[in-house]
Formats: sequence, structure tokens, C-alpha cells
Amino acid sequence: QVRLVESGGGLVQPGGSLRLTCAASGNIFSINAMGWYRQTPGKQRELVATVTSDGNTNYAGSVKDRFTISRDNAKNTVYLQMNSLKPEDTAVYYCNAGIRRSIRVPESVYWGQGTQVTVSS
Repeated sequence: QVRLVESGGGLVQPGGSLRLTCAASGNIFSINAMGWYRQTPGKQRELVATVTSDGNTNYAGSVKDRFTISRDNAKNTVYLQMNSLKPEDTAVYYCNAGIRRSIRVPESVYWGQGTQVTVSS
């Protein structure tokens, strides 16, 4: 089995910072792209940022220049550094990853359970 576990969410004041961590564990042969998404009640889950296995990144326009995605391939971990947080960043943040469990098994997308980020004074 494969698990993605997020941590680092919480309550922060506007203008503050948080760092989210997502660690993949289990039967992993390789990990392709990893990413962060977020969702608020009544809305669809939206892309925040992605990073490929060789470090290429992509960001939603609303977070560019404020958020930074990075990964540690040796630890099967992806991070999201969030700076200059705004109330509209409040959401449940989910990580995902494209993972192959063996060379004979095609890639599947796995999701974490989500971590709440609340930006409020």
C-alpha cells in the first residue's frame, strides 16, 4: 500500500507563513509529479502547485510569487512554503503524487487526507 500524509496546517494571521509537508510511504518504486491542491466548501478542488521529478514547477496565478513548492526525492516528500498568506487562501490543502509501486505496475495517482489552513485575524 501507499500512503500520503500531510502536516503543517493550522491557523495563521494574514501576512503570515506556513509550511506544509507531505510524505509518501509504503511500497514505492518511483514517484513522478507531486503537487498541492486546495478545496473550500462548495467549490471544486483547485491546483495550487506541482513539481516534476526533475524539479520543474508550475503554480496557480493566485499563489505565484507567494508560495514555493519543493521536494526531497530521497525522502519521498513534497513541501509547500506559503508566505504572505491571505484570508482567501483558507482551504483544506491536499497533496497528490503519481506513483509506481513496481516496474510492472503503471503509475497511479494517490491523494493525502488533507490538512486545514485557516488565515484569519
